[in-house]
Amino acid sequence: MEQFRIIQDIREYIKSYDAFFARPTQRGEHPTLYMDDKQGKTYNNIREKDYLFSQCKQWDIPHSQMGLSFSAHWQHLKDQYKLKKKHAKGSPVDVFWVIEKCDLPEGLEFIADERDKQHYFLTVTRKMTTAQLHQKLIWLADRMSVIREAQDAL
Repeated sequence: MEQFRIIQDIREYIKSYDAFFARPTQRGEHPTLYMDDKQGKTYNNIREKDYLFSQCKQWDIPHSQMGLSFSAHWQHLKDQYKLKKKHAKGSPVDVFWVIEKCDLPEGLEFIADERDKQHYFLTVTRKMTTAQLHQKLIWLADRMSVIREAQDAL
């Protein structure tokens, strides 16, 4: 086990793993699912504007530029964190993250946003039911690390 004394130590350690993918999340919210419709219409706790759904809303269709949003650069993460903090109304905001080489469930992949190379989508690479995607997003969330109240770290 390695001990870190300062945030810079963590940044250097993470660099040795190629890349990381992180997303700020208000404390108490799920890091990959939406438990209510406050941030947009959801199907099986998956936000409609994140993924491409079939007309019946029972299937998720592969699309390289749609998926759950993740930051892959410290500056992008800082900007997203500030935005999330602004809308959190005083609630703490945590950062959930995984490294690039993590084992993703079959049918999911991180793909760079064509408009912003610091932003990535967790995309669906093969057609699956919303129930299957829901389970895969839970599986990923269970394996994500968290930085509690990440403001000082960023």
